[in-house]
Amino acid sequence: MKISFLDLKKQINGFDKKIFNSIKKNIINSAFVGGKDLIDFQKKFSKYLNVKFCLGVANGTDALEIAIRSLSLKKNSEVIVPANTWISTAEAVINNNLNVKFVDIDETHNICIKDLKKKISKKTSAIIIVHLFGNPANINQIKKLSKNKSIKLIEDCAQSHGSEYNKKKTGTFGDISTFSFFPSKNLGCFGDGGCIVTNKKSLFLKAKKIANHGGLKKNNHLIVGRNSRLDNIQAGILNIKLNYLDKWINLREKQAKFYRYNLNGVGDIRFVKQIENSKSSNHLFVIKTSKRNELKEYLLRNGISTAIHYPSPLPELPVFRKKHKSYGIKMNATRWKNSIISLPIGEHMDTLKLKKVCLCIKSFFDA
Repeated sequence: MKISFLDLKKQINGFDKKIFNSIKKNIINSAFVGGKDLIDFQKKFSKYLNVKFCLGVANGTDALEIAIRSLSLKKNSEVIVPANTWISTAEAVINNNLNVKFVDIDETHNICIKDLKKKISKKTSAIIIVHLFGNPANINQIKKLSKNKSIKLIEDCAQSHGSEYNKKKTGTFGDISTFSFFPSKNLGCFGDGGCIVTNKKSLFLKAKKIANHGGLKKNNHLIVGRNSRLDNIQAGILNIKLNYLDKWINLREKQAKFYRYNLNGVGDIRFVKQIENSKSSNHLFVIKTSKRNELKEYLLRNGISTAIHYPSPLPELPVFRKKHKSYGIKMNATRWKNSIISLPIGEHMDTLKLKKVCLCIKSFFDA
């Protein structure tokens, strides 16, 4: 029995006809850009999060870039970004002609509060809070540190659709927040997609202008903007899949608990910690072991695919190395880069497959 890391076909089993009919409907109606499905999804996702405004855009990276620009941050100021995340988080800062300052991660693999205290300075204009792996960051502590400092908070929720902190959804704590609907996400479309959410009307309208060639109406361009749209076909797919998101999150929670119970005390395995009163979407299930490479090869030989998120912390990437490696080398993100491994989790997994993964891992450490 081979176990893939991800199997998107399995996710839509049972409602694939609804999706195909939605695509067919929009093709027949030539409803490709804009349209009812987009309007409905923006309203539906706003309601799901309990946030006032939602703007669909072309992808998660665009969402970050537009969200940052909408905040009108001070020229040459610094934006704090966690060292272990996908490059888009930092890339969006640079593309807005702002400076990146990397902050270390803690055992939650999110922003380390202790290091954040050291990194905040007079140059800091914003903090991007990434809820990595679907695991909520310590938002209350971050808000306390940024309070009365005119520091804007941006939530990068690319992996945390449906995650909660104190029974409140991630994406609703910051000034503005972003989501990715890349196909592999818990809530993903059949191509690229993303959105921006906020409770502030002024930020929503600014973001909407930027995403729509600088205007709210056609041929009325108020600023220099860009073209970034979530198309109607993808919105229709997301409308359907959103109905199943909570069910998928609950399934992933059960699978994560299975892994934690069965792998607890096995070898030198350590789990990613969660803060109290938080609920992870478990977009990824990550463990740490000093024998990561050997374990990865052993699992692959036994038909089990895994992944690494991410092979290098951002300060070590060639594009950032010259300016940031000197302080990045001392980070947890750097120390842990060779020990992290993501195990298969999701709708394609069942108890039999989970047992095989756990038995193989136990067999590896007993060998």
